[in-house]
Amino acid sequence: MPLTSRRLRAALLATASVTLVAATLPAPEPLGIGDRLFPHLGNPGYDVLSYDVSLTYKGSNTKPLDAVTTIDARTTAPLERINLDFARGAVRSVEVNGLNSEFATAGEDLIVDAPSRIPAGAPLRITVRHTSDPSGDQANGGWVRTADGLAMANQADAAHRVFPGNDHPADKAYFTFRVTAPKELTVVAGGLPAGKREHAGAATWTYRTAHPMATELAQVSIGRSAVLHRTGPHGLPLRDVAPTADREKLEPWLSKTPSQLAWMEEQVGPYPFETYGLLVADTETGFELETQTLSLFERSLFTGTGYPEWYVDSVMVHELAHQWFGNSVSPSSWSDLWLNEGHATWYEARYAEEHAQKPLELRMRAAYARSDTWRAAGGPPAHPDVPTPDHKISLFRPVVYDGSALILYALREEIGEAAFDRLERTWVRVHRNGSATTRHFTDLASRIAGRDLTAFFDGWLYAEKTPPMPGHPDWRSETPRDAAGGQSPARAPKPE
Repeated sequence: MPLTSRRLRAALLATASVTLVAATLPAPEPLGIGDRLFPHLGNPGYDVLSYDVSLTYKGSNTKPLDAVTTIDARTTAPLERINLDFARGAVRSVEVNGLNSEFATAGEDLIVDAPSRIPAGAPLRITVRHTSDPSGDQANGGWVRTADGLAMANQADAAHRVFPGNDHPADKAYFTFRVTAPKELTVVAGGLPAGKREHAGAATWTYRTAHPMATELAQVSIGRSAVLHRTGPHGLPLRDVAPTADREKLEPWLSKTPSQLAWMEEQVGPYPFETYGLLVADTETGFELETQTLSLFERSLFTGTGYPEWYVDSVMVHELAHQWFGNSVSPSSWSDLWLNEGHATWYEARYAEEHAQKPLELRMRAAYARSDTWRAAGGPPAHPDVPTPDHKISLFRPVVYDGSALILYALREEIGEAAFDRLERTWVRVHRNGSATTRHFTDLASRIAGRDLTAFFDGWLYAEKTPPMPGHPDWRSETPRDAAGGQSPARAPKPE
């Protein structure tokens, strides 16, 4: 029901010979929660508790999927109108708490009139019947078309191109995915399997997450895939998803995951989720992505000849490290992205040092030399420049990768290795399953160091110029120059 029907009724009442005044809501408009980099992402007035996303795939990865998304939430303020992030799909109907509701679109928001005013603290169930369209431009994320189906790449602001929701990592929720596809295809999604039902040439696969997840980390894979099972540390169930024809070729790479998991647990503590694995997709995206419990990788990373083994190992560890840093502990705002990418790059570099004799100090010294250039091109690590509207992924610049790992190196030099290790373990334990800010991290670092580190962090996180490196007064940063900006998540520069 479009919103115009309400206005029509109000107009009729106004001209009728009755003394009745019809209240009208203001024109629908896109809202946000005030994120500096993505001002229209997220929506005020409610907290999502869970998503139930049902998708029907009919065999073509260029045609819209039929979909039903049910959102269970709780209001945090009185609501007469509910904004959802949603684009690239047709909305057929919306129900709020079981009642048909009028809706409209503005910008990339779906705006729904509540049947009546909903008080703060009340349960809220929104059911949207819609399509999910994979046919659009993939450059800014959402569905990724593969050689035999689909996968998702929703970072940073693209989940709402697949399903309606509160598309911001500050509002994490549990997910259920129910995907119907032709019987000859395999469906895998984030979380653990919760059933499969076959019917009339098709099958419906159900998956559920055991931990809350940011919308940008959702993953659904549909295709002619093999699912390879193995066991990780402490009996953790691992599953990899690979093109069926490549399963033997990929096995030497996929078999590395248990030892990489064990190494990461030695650094920061127990793996935070119910399962892990790699989704190897036959597609070209230019990046890998840490989708929760099932990281997305391009097939060419493993089957091409342009990358040495140590480099591929490092990229695998980068995405694995994100399961702690970015997934379990998510950013409260997109300006906190340095916490995700800086930590993933840090452990990637540490792993290369320990397993491939690639000295961390040399990499950090090279990063220091380029740091002022990176800051000039993309802003300081914790206050990055706004991404270009037509290429949102340009947020992922070198300054949030090696430029932010450099901050962690400086911090370790400043407070010592023992305090730094304690900080890392405490950080992922205290903020597990939540969202956290840069201020949370700097305050925790000061408490563990036993002194105020405000001046240290102000320079390293927010200054135009890179501060002197503790313990290395001879390090110099080159004069800033115009650096080629965009680096996608999360493919480090190609090794020389």
